[in-house]
Amino acid sequence: MAQKTIHITRVFDAPRERVWKAFTDPNEVKKWWGPKNFTAPSIEIDFKVGGKYVYCMRGPAGTDFDKDMWSGGEFKEIIPMDKIVASDYFINEKGEKISGAEYGMPGEWPEEMMVTFTFEDAGTGKTKLTLVYEGHPAEIADMAEAGWNESLDKFAAIL
Repeated sequence: MAQKTIHITRVFDAPRERVWKAFTDPNEVKKWWGPKNFTAPSIEIDFKVGGKYVYCMRGPAGTDFDKDMWSGGEFKEIIPMDKIVASDYFINEKGEKISGAEYGMPGEWPEEMMVTFTFEDAGTGKTKLTLVYEGHPAEIADMAEAGWNESLDKFAAIL
């Protein structure tokens, strides 16, 4: 199974505390989760090591993604204001793990992928966010990276 690691680094014009809150508070995440023109009808976060998250996103009406798509994971490591490590996988609306193929995504999907976010000061009032996402099927990694960048564009706009 060919896999790819996605690396994205962005600098946001907001202090680390604000970036951290917008990244970890369900009401904030709901405002930016998903690529451009996607919505997040449901975001649940039990933000502690061993806690789980459940995200639902919905694509634009009239597209192949005009349906609820669920993902979830478990927080493996949390260093406040510095780092989040979590597993990530597709789930159905009942919270059961499924393959990305069940949402029409190409490639061979591992049972879980791992994502690491680091938060660093980047000058006065700025924050550098680095995302490292391991285990994406190579066939869809470019689309996933584009989707993350669109989500992070929305993230920057709410800051």
